[in-house]
Amino acid sequence: MNAQAVKIASKAGQDEVLQYMRERGERARAAARHIARADTGIKNAALFALAQLLIDDKRAILAANAEDMRAGRAAKLDAAMLERLELNDSRIEAMADGVRQVASLADPIGEMTDMKMRPSGIQVGRMRVPLGVVGIIYESRPNVTAEAAILCLKSGNAAILRGGSEAINSNQAIARCIQRALRDAGLPEDAVQVLSITDRRAVGLMVTMPEYIDVVIPRGGKGLVSAVSNGAKVPVIKHLDGVCHVFIDADADVEKAIAVCVNAKTQRYGTCNTMETLLVDAPVAERVLPRLAQIYREAGVELRGCERTRRILSDAKPAAQSDWAEEYLAPILAVKIVDGIDAAMDHIAHYGSAHTDAIVTENYTRARRFLREVDSASVMVNASTRFADGYEYGLGAEIGISTDKFHARGPVGLEGLTSQKWVVLGDGNVR
Repeated sequence: MNAQAVKIASKAGQDEVLQYMRERGERARAAARHIARADTGIKNAALFALAQLLIDDKRAILAANAEDMRAGRAAKLDAAMLERLELNDSRIEAMADGVRQVASLADPIGEMTDMKMRPSGIQVGRMRVPLGVVGIIYESRPNVTAEAAILCLKSGNAAILRGGSEAINSNQAIARCIQRALRDAGLPEDAVQVLSITDRRAVGLMVTMPEYIDVVIPRGGKGLVSAVSNGAKVPVIKHLDGVCHVFIDADADVEKAIAVCVNAKTQRYGTCNTMETLLVDAPVAERVLPRLAQIYREAGVELRGCERTRRILSDAKPAAQSDWAEEYLAPILAVKIVDGIDAAMDHIAHYGSAHTDAIVTENYTRARRFLREVDSASVMVNASTRFADGYEYGLGAEIGISTDKFHARGPVGLEGLTSQKWVVLGDGNVR
């Protein structure tokens, strides 16, 4: 962090913070026009340069991260946050690989679709264009700095990135690589700005600056997302909770059901696409629950069951009403026996968060009903909820997952960072 940034971060007044953010906003707005018209080759050159710089500067990045880790331990950050904060050789290699993957994706900007000839002789269609300036607010994970930068860059957007104070040194080390890559490719360095200010007032200003920022994307816990959404004067792409369900239908293949449910819960606990509630159709409960419970028990997963579940699994704890709407992000699973697909879908509609829900069944009709009637961003048949991910969907990296219904829904990749405008082609046509 430079001396000016340190001064602002430690003892800035409101006027200084406002001036700092306005300057960043003005620079981003000016850079947005340049990056929007950059051709694919130049953008890809910057991305490939960044991938190499991350590898070449690995020692500097790891040293900066070690400083953040020391500060985090001294501040008594919990183990989960420290795990997300930590970088190592393999994580930096994965970061560089992610940059190369995005470079290999098709450029969405300028794509024209749905061109139709009208009776008047004009052709009408749509062209994909950048959103403009994207503000991204996130916590803990330094790799988000690279992911957000490359997705915004490839989709022709300028970006203002505000990471958590716990990762300030790591983020600034990665930011230096990003700015060098932009400069080497002949693109404005202000196209991606990683804020060096840790004052929380910067976040409040970011979300209330529509003259500079076109959309804000918060990545973090429910508290951060709620605070951003409640105070925003610019559009927000967000999700608050990941209360994901798997429903085992009476016509499920039991072996498939066990594989899907074990993976959906135990592959990782702290992710938004991890299953938090298991719904089991009554006719199959006696066959599937004891086997699943044994696997979960060995994995250290605590089960909280409804009364009917506890008749089969006596060691399950009683589920409280609040458990059905809980995003645990931990080795805890709520289990409920239901009477058929309608009861399962009613439960999901009442308690779910519209993130990701899955059915395990061999019944084609019920599978189709589940896909059509469950109103979530991702709906799955015979697959783990853990697949709800931009990389797994073929989007490359993702900027986040949206449970909103307008503009972007589900994993947000390059296309989610664009809009469409109408284009008209004529030959002197008049009305």
